[in-house]
Amino acid sequence: MTELRNVEADLSRFRTRVLVAGLVVFLCFSLVASRLVYLQVYRHEDLRAQAESNRTAIVPIVPNRGLILDRNGIVLASNYSAYTLEITPSKVENLDETIAALEKLVDIQPRDKRRFKRLREESKSFESIPLRTRLSDEEVARFAARRFAFPGVDIKARLFRSYPYGELGSHVVGYIGRINQLEKDAIEEREEEGNYRGTDYIGKLGVEQSFEQQLHGQTGVEQMETSAGGRALRKLATSPATPGNTVMLSLDIGLQKLVEDMFGTRRGALVALDPRNGEVLAFVSKPTFDPNLFVDGIDQESWQALNESIDKPLLNRALRGTYPPGSTYKPFMALAALQTGTRSPGAIIHDPGFYMFGGHRFGSPENERGGAMDMNRAIVESSNVYFYSLANELGVDAIHDFMAPLGFGQLTGIDINGEVRGVLPSQAWKRGYFKRVEQQKWFAGETISLGIGQGYNSFTMLQLAQATATLANNGLRHKPRLVMGTQDTVTRALHPLPADPPVDLGYKPENVAIVRKALVGVTQGGTSTKVFAGAQYLSGGKTGTAQAVTIGQKDKYNKSRMEEHQRDHAVYMAFAPADNPKIALAVIVENAGWGAGVAAPIARRVFDYVLMGQYPSEEDMLAVQAGRAAAPIGKPRLAAEMNALLVDDTPGGSPSAAPQKAEPPAVAARTRPFSRQNRPRPP
Repeated sequence: MTELRNVEADLSRFRTRVLVAGLVVFLCFSLVASRLVYLQVYRHEDLRAQAESNRTAIVPIVPNRGLILDRNGIVLASNYSAYTLEITPSKVENLDETIAALEKLVDIQPRDKRRFKRLREESKSFESIPLRTRLSDEEVARFAARRFAFPGVDIKARLFRSYPYGELGSHVVGYIGRINQLEKDAIEEREEEGNYRGTDYIGKLGVEQSFEQQLHGQTGVEQMETSAGGRALRKLATSPATPGNTVMLSLDIGLQKLVEDMFGTRRGALVALDPRNGEVLAFVSKPTFDPNLFVDGIDQESWQALNESIDKPLLNRALRGTYPPGSTYKPFMALAALQTGTRSPGAIIHDPGFYMFGGHRFGSPENERGGAMDMNRAIVESSNVYFYSLANELGVDAIHDFMAPLGFGQLTGIDINGEVRGVLPSQAWKRGYFKRVEQQKWFAGETISLGIGQGYNSFTMLQLAQATATLANNGLRHKPRLVMGTQDTVTRALHPLPADPPVDLGYKPENVAIVRKALVGVTQGGTSTKVFAGAQYLSGGKTGTAQAVTIGQKDKYNKSRMEEHQRDHAVYMAFAPADNPKIALAVIVENAGWGAGVAAPIARRVFDYVLMGQYPSEEDMLAVQAGRAAAPIGKPRLAAEMNALLVDDTPGGSPSAAPQKAEPPAVAARTRPFSRQNRPRPP
């Protein structure tokens, strides 16, 4: 029996299949079309930018870092170009074998390998990392001949920071170092990531850190056309980098060198200010360090030597070292007595050589004369008893309230980072400082030692110098400043930094005159008379001896029985000329003993340099360094003679790293002699 096909049913099924197939094809074409519309219309700009980025590369142009000059145009920080051997880890198959092969062509030290390893851990694999810096021409030529054998290894020209005077003024100038994560985060918070693209280094200390934004400049870019393999074909566009500005300091590097040389191997600090405007003329902290060690990344051995040294060369003693001021505090105590009406200048206090309070005996040095003391004689002869009793009359809080506006125990606001406050004690301070209730009570006996600058008193030499400058300036207090202005590298335009207006502390002129007259008496018939014998100017000053460790009231100070780091500090504060002061300073020589024997001679030579243009003779310099000097000996060297003896040797590394003298900035006021003999060389 023959089966008959239902043609209509077959035709219907066929039509359904064709319709479904057509719908599927239409749907597929619709998806393709919609995707095409999405990519060509909605994602056009984004994909166009991606395509352009595949064809081109943006290369940052790191700006030249600005120079740092002293007040006379001497270059303290500059840049020079040198070749570096660099490796891109992602392009090297076997890193260890490659470095081993490179050692046959280029001198690679263990410290270079350690630095490379550290930088590799901090960097991305596609970034170029320096293995050896500052290659010689011979090393460059040897590698260039074998360049084909080292894929991923190349020689690049980089700018390096140079500190041509090495350790001289290192705490002021500071140094640069590789940017760490905290600094990256800070840059991101300031929204400056673009300006630091391609930059590996940033200011770490001193002026380099505090004026980083002025010194860094503006990063430029180059747009390059590249091949599929990433090889540069041609330059499409360039936006040049803007070099950093030149920063001009008030520092006199010749005076700075003189002071650092006079300290020799001893520890201490000196701050010299112009009391008329607050400009810092010298800012010395000894011992110093060589900032060139940090430029490429300091090696472990050098870091340990600096960080673990008992002399703490990395500590900026002028800014962060706090000390009891000793008897240099007495003139300010006298001024407090006059201003508050606590004691008249003619009031007589009998000095028997000790002061009794609450059953305790507060002694005086054995060489004090004693007897009837008025204010002038008490300052000139440095009577402890006079100021013990004065402190008791004033009380701790009255002392605090008078000394705080002078800057004691306060931040001066100087224009470099890291300043510490120190301690100006008061009852409120003690309650906040100590945790145990029984330690928070202020005892009347604790006030007595404050009168002679001991007890809880602890200040920086910067604070003591500012207070001295304020006294020398008749109660007008200027904020200390190291930077006078900047100079635009492109336009050469000078931009003096405006100084804050002085603060008038409201002292009565007759009270200031009484204290200043007594300080002049110190140099004419008091504790520093021998040091200032024969000076062609009058100066005022006060010697001080500050305890490094506490000595019991019943015990006698015996230098020979104490460890060197436990001996008293020698302190001196001074200003000159007496009638119209142009310089005020504070100096401390750690563990050196009596201020008149060690600290005051340094101050005398500073005044001779600034006021007379004189430089100590060689024999006098040796005597000061040994702590055996009084008035200058030998024939002082003059500026003209010193300039004739200048030897401008080129430091090792690059001729462009040699000391230079730029055009003197318009804001500089004077020129002083400077010798570059025996200056340190950068590594």
